Amino acid sequence: MQAHFDIYEEIVRLRKLGEPAALCTVMLSRGSTPGKETMKMLVRGDGSTVGSVGGGCVEEDVRQMALEVIANDRSETKSFRLNQVDVPESGLICGGQVTILAEPVVPPLLVLLGAGHVAAAAARVAKECDLRVWVCDNRTEYANAAEHPEADEIIADEWSEIIKKIGKAQHHYLVIVTRGHKDDEEVLWQIHEGGCRPKYLGMIGSRAKKAQLDNILRDRGVSDEWLASIQTPIGLDIGAKSSGEIAVSLVSQLVKLRRNGIL
Repeated sequence: MQAHFDIYEEIVRLRKLGEPAALCTVMLSRGSTPGKETMKMLVRGDGSTVGSVGGGCVEEDVRQMALEVIANDRSETKSFRLNQVDVPESGLICGGQVTILAEPVVPPLLVLLGAGHVAAAAARVAKECDLRVWVCDNRTEYANAAEHPEADEIIADEWSEIIKKIGKAQHHYLVIVTRGHKDDEEVLWQIHEGGCRPKYLGMIGSRAKKAQLDNILRDRGVSDEWLASIQTPIGLDIGAKSSGEIAVSLVSQLVKLRRNGIL
């Protein structure tokens, strides 16, 4: 039971940080197997683990399955036969079978870069859709708990420091909703230079604005391939005008990406 306690403590810690993870549980164990029912292993986004589902080469296969679950943000169930016929390199002679459920346990993180009206509305809608939300801005009068009570974390700092705190953002949704073009350019530049590779990178605005910023960033050495990864306009095309409508459009697009794997 201590192992389970350690796993659940780690899940709580990872949820606070917004770091992805998948929980793997032995749902069924037949015959002679080292993994018994209810045994659990937590797999973090970097591939490190807590707990065990029985050890050996099957555990490595389960770890790889968990990483796919994290990447796709969808649960998966898979059975493994523990014998040399199905896993010839294992040397296993148990002859049993285990069925593992791997499920994501940390909701995706939406990072709103900008703390104005659109960010406030987006944070409210996103929380209703089981997304974690960070609100970030270089203005403390906007980036605070009074303005954004729904946010899981609020960061008020220079854009360069904010992007450092976000890190590689491999499984995150980054949405740029700053106060103007100069801030948009600076945020995009810092994301590029920081090596961020988010699952979704969007920027509010028109295609004309995007083309203008593309030219500026291209002159600074940013590749066309990287610029093409920026989603502008953001959200599904529902004719959104108000902050609330834009928020619904944006979060709907993120839900579509999360559940269907497409924009």
